[in-house]
Amino acid sequence: MRTLLALILLASSAAAQNRSAVAAPPAACGPVNVAFAVKQDQPQSISEPESSKALIYVIQDYGHVTIRVGLDGAWIGANQGSSHFSLSVAPGEHHLCANWQSKLAEYSSLYSLANFTAEPGKTYYFRTRVWISETTLFFDLDPLNSDEGRYLAASTLLAVSHPKN
Repeated sequence: MRTLLALILLASSAAAQNRSAVAAPPAACGPVNVAFAVKQDQPQSISEPESSKALIYVIQDYGHVTIRVGLDGAWIGANQGSSHFSLSVAPGEHHLCANWQSKLAEYSSLYSLANFTAEPGKTYYFRTRVWISETTLFFDLDPLNSDEGRYLAASTLLAVSHPKN
């Protein structure tokens, strides 16, 4: 009986450690306690990158949820509904993180990751999506080709976001 009790305690301890490890955000994201307020504005024409930097667009083309986006360990902005934002980045390897901003733990624990190597003068497009198929919830951050990226950026509103106080 003592052996069984010891095994149960060890198993529950290991399970608790696994849950706490899963709850920590990936390194590409920002701190868990940062939330964004987002408003939508009229889209602007697609920008060209500075010659010494790369430009990234993050587009959300479906859903009414707020998705915050991190780059190299810091949150850089958020989209809500069909919207997009862009950011200049230095050349080199970068790591993106998308996280569903929600008060519900089952949603706020959803992360999706992507990485890319930015080249000066180039533009990169990424799309965040949330959708349900039958009983499965999907949450993705995917790179887009430039044709699809330009089309979606032009057909969504500009997201203007800032951290909430």
